[in-house]
Amino acid sequence: MNRTTAQHEPSQIEQLYRGLDAEDTTSAVSVILKLRGETCDIDCLYCYEKRKEAPGGARIDAGQVGRLAELFAGRPLALELHGGEPLTAGREHVAEILRELAAQPSVVRVSMQTNGVLLDEKWLDLFDAEYPGLQIGISLDGDAKGNAWRVGYDGKPVYPRVAAALRLLAERGRRVGVIAAVTPAILGRAETVLDHLAGFGAVDAISFVPCFDTAVRRPTAASGRRVTASRQLQQAAVNAAGGPAWAISPPAYAEFVLAATTHWIQAGHFTRLKLEPAVSTIRRLRGLGSGFCHFSDLKCDHVFTLYPDGRLGSCDELPWPQAQLTRLDQTGDQAGIIAAQRHLPLLNQGKSLMDRCTTCDYRSSCGGGCIATRWRYDKAGDQDAYCDYRMRMIDGIAALLAQPAHPAGAWCTNTRWRPRTPNSMRDLDSFLAHWNSADVPRPAVRLHTSAHGNINTVGRPGIHEADDLDPAHPRWHAAIEPGIRPLVDAVTDTWGLITYDSCQGHPYTGLDLAPAERRVGILPRDRTQYADVAAALCRTATAAAPALPPAVQVTVGRAELQCEASRRTVPVLDLVLLPTPGHDWPAYFAALDTATHALARALTDERPTADGCACPASRPAAAAAHHEAPT
Repeated sequence: MNRTTAQHEPSQIEQLYRGLDAEDTTSAVSVILKLRGETCDIDCLYCYEKRKEAPGGARIDAGQVGRLAELFAGRPLALELHGGEPLTAGREHVAEILRELAAQPSVVRVSMQTNGVLLDEKWLDLFDAEYPGLQIGISLDGDAKGNAWRVGYDGKPVYPRVAAALRLLAERGRRVGVIAAVTPAILGRAETVLDHLAGFGAVDAISFVPCFDTAVRRPTAASGRRVTASRQLQQAAVNAAGGPAWAISPPAYAEFVLAATTHWIQAGHFTRLKLEPAVSTIRRLRGLGSGFCHFSDLKCDHVFTLYPDGRLGSCDELPWPQAQLTRLDQTGDQAGIIAAQRHLPLLNQGKSLMDRCTTCDYRSSCGGGCIATRWRYDKAGDQDAYCDYRMRMIDGIAALLAQPAHPAGAWCTNTRWRPRTPNSMRDLDSFLAHWNSADVPRPAVRLHTSAHGNINTVGRPGIHEADDLDPAHPRWHAAIEPGIRPLVDAVTDTWGLITYDSCQGHPYTGLDLAPAERRVGILPRDRTQYADVAAALCRTATAAAPALPPAVQVTVGRAELQCEASRRTVPVLDLVLLPTPGHDWPAYFAALDTATHALARALTDERPTADGCACPASRPAAAAAHHEAPT
């Protein structure tokens, strides 16, 4: 159910969703040119464009392209020739479009997404002559088996012709990206599919996109009396139990992405192939930006779609005609576009769905995801499923980054990505040297205790600087807050590990501070120890769970610690006691000591070993196909 259509103030969500600003001339807008509308020379069963049932046959012309440049004057433009199939517009028409784009100084990037069926030497000659920098994307769902849903109107596979086009592109020295739809035809086969696509010499980027189409209930309307073989196949597929036979669930997609990312790393494909959504997830985990709108703040307000009849709207993945903003010939400037955006119910509903993102622990790594997909899942009353898959994917990829030689950690569901800000240490190397050498002189430290029990350099509640100590320091125990000592002792004495931080938890009654949970931070000495410790913490949390009071739960968090002196970061693990959902902070603090002793006992029964975590060792059954592909 949509919650509101009210326009939000940009300040509430601007870090996740930036509105279009006419004064901002630096951020680019993307315009998807539906060169032939829905017209295409093949008839993929899952095609979302044809489900819009817009009039086909017309073509966007060079004049409309020039008008776009005028409309967004002074702003960088990234344009994509799309469809349907853009090559059905014909060589001379496409050449006119490319010449117009080349003449526009504001156009910074031009790409084309094609099924590749029509690509030949003449087309490539045309691209080289008219727009040598044209970036080409090919739609191909992996190997022949994976492309079961991509057929001609005769119902026969088009894979052989697309594979031939990729070989031709390689011969011409072209590098292309592939968009592969994740359907049941490739679930459980991520390694095979990735290897197959990587085997094409022209491919240097692969984007796996999900077919989240379980809500589709009717086939695409036929334009004539005769129902083609492809539409007959679609009719049978759309009537499958649980939704269309090509559809997958968010959990299945998350497991596929993790399997693909694991293989991408282990097989060395990362050295020459960009893999999405893995790369964007990694960049966000590293605190870097991404050009992928699902991970960026440049979302639907910065993405436009133009159809041949002049309809101008937002992202083409949003439902039409609800996503239409205006018509190209009825808009004078960006101010008119911005006004249309602010009054469009669909965009306002999409922004409102991101309210939950502003307080989510994953907001800095997720970026909010896709508004169109959020809208669909919210309409089905299941937006949690979308968020859960995003978090699962981020957790798994965070594990692969921290322990790439031990990929089993990606399948642990008890260890979560829980970044902490700030999370830094003055001099990490000096700290490690002191920890590992008992005979090194220990410096004097500043230990002051606040009225709320915080031990730091200033004796004040909240997050403040604390001097770094090790067990050989004479004031080691005096520096540890009493409530957390049982866990610190178990981690340092029993497990022999390095702790970089600890907190006994503080309710901060009467202060304008959020309560702090009880936690101990662990700094593994190397990536192998990291993998062993993460698995042991998972086993410990699982073993301790039945003995914990109802108000308290234990979680294992992955984070990164930054050295202020060198600016390098290292992966760390946090063992944290949190309030169980449905229980308040007073109940949590009342039960916290009991939970701490139960967890400490579980720690003494475990040791960091290579035995693996408590989660299933193999990938979950969710990764298996729930439908058979058509034969």
